[in-house]
Amino acid sequence: MHFIEMTGKTLLNLVEDDEATGLTTEQLAQVGVREQSVVRINPQGDIELRRRDGWDVIGGLLGDFEDRVQTVTGLDWA
Repeated sequence: MHFIEMTGKTLLNLVEDDEATGLTTEQLAQVGVREQSVVRINPQGDIELRRRDGWDVIGGLLGDFEDRVQTVTGLDWA
C-alpha cells in the first residue's frame, strides 16, 4: 500500500482550502487530528491518523485530491 505522510497541520490546511474534499477541519478535530498529529493518505483517499498503538482510518478525501496532496507536501506516493 502506498501513502503520503504529513502533519495534521498540513492536512487541516489542505481540507480548509477545498470544499470538495468531503471533510471539514471541525470533523478532523473531533476525531483527534491536531497540528502536531501524524497522518497519512493513500491514493484512494483514505486518511489514517497515527495513534499511540497504530493507525486508525478516520475518513476519506473526495474528488481530484491526488495532485493536490503531492503539490502541498512535495512528496510522491511511497
